[in-house]
Amino acid sequence: MIPSQMLKGTLEGCILAIISKEETYGYEISRQLQEYGFGSITEGTIYPLLLRLEKNELVTAVYRQSELGPKRKYYSLTDKGITELGQFADNYREMSAAVERLFHDVEGI
Repeated sequence: MIPSQMLKGTLEGCILAIISKEETYGYEISRQLQEYGFGSITEGTIYPLLLRLEKNELVTAVYRQSELGPKRKYYSLTDKGITELGQFADNYREMSAAVERLFHDVEGI
């Protein structure tokens, strides 16, 4: 399981990446994160992040009727969100490469 402090800085970008694949809703985002190996990310963590992404105009949301119950709030990326996702990906790759270089030079890791 990935420690929550390590997830904190990357979770928003990962949520943007999931939403970029297709319009989706909070529970499905949580499920996909788990499938990718992030462990169990509670909806209590996901929904405040989605609200912040919406307030920052990185995603838009629309309520749609669900076949299985009440309406669901579906999220999709805005143009600003697409730009933000690209910047996140670039920054993450740069950081990941730096950490890999460091670990390469440390014996026993």
